[in-house]
Amino acid sequence: MKINQKYVSFYYQGMTEVPDMQLERSKTALLIIDMQKEFVNRDCGDYLKAKEAGDEERWIPYHDRLDQVVIPNTKRLIQFFRENGMEVTYGRIACLKENGKDRARVQSTYGWNNIHVPVGTREAEMVDELDPMPDDIVVNKTTDSVSLGTNYTQLLRNMGIDTVVVTGIVTDQCVASSVRVLADQGFQIICVEDCCAAPDMELHDAELKIMNILYCNVLSTDETIEVLKTAK
Repeated sequence: MKINQKYVSFYYQGMTEVPDMQLERSKTALLIIDMQKEFVNRDCGDYLKAKEAGDEERWIPYHDRLDQVVIPNTKRLIQFFRENGMEVTYGRIACLKENGKDRARVQSTYGWNNIHVPVGTREAEMVDELDPMPDDIVVNKTTDSVSLGTNYTQLLRNMGIDTVVVTGIVTDQCVASSVRVLADQGFQIICVEDCCAAPDMELHDAELKIMNILYCNVLSTDETIEVLKTAK
C-alpha cells in the first residue's frame, strides 16, 4: 500500500509503501466521532458562541470544511457500510448528569474544552445528515477517547470486530485520542483524512502526520472504499 507523503513523519521519512492491510468486511466497523449539533451546526453550540463573542470569522473555514467535505464523504462511507452489511457505530460527547459533574477533567476545564452537553439535549444529537439508525451502536462519552470510560471496546470484541475506520472531529483531540487507544488495544485502524476536521488545517495535517503508519493508516474516502471493496 502506497503512503501519502503528505502524512509521513520524521520516523518514516524515506518509506513509500507499507504492507497491504488484511481486512475482512465482517470484522470492520465504521466509527463516527462527535459529529454533533453542538459542534457542527451553525444555529447553536460552539458556532453560535463564537458569533456572539465576535469570533465567528475565525471558525468559518472549519465549518465550511465540515459542510462541504466531511459530511458528504462520511455519508458515502455510511452508505457503503450499510450496503455491505457492515457495522456503523458512533461516539458522542454527552454527560449523564445535567450539571456535568460526571465529565472527565479534559472536558471540564476552562475555555473551549469546557464541554457541557447533557444526554437528551438537541446539542448532543448527531447531525441530521449522519443520524444513526435504530440498530446502530451509539456510545456516550465524557472523555476524549471513545473507548475510555465506556463499553465500546467490549462491544467491538463481542461483535468480532478487529478493524475500525475512524472519522469525525476534532482530528487533534477526540479523533487522535480514540485512534491511539484503539490501536493500543490491538485494533487495526484506518483514519479517513477527508472525513475528519480540526479548527485549522495545520492542526489537522500535523496530527495525521504524527499518527500515520504508527497508530493507523491515513487514507482518503476513495482509498478507504477501494481497500474495503477488495476485502474478504
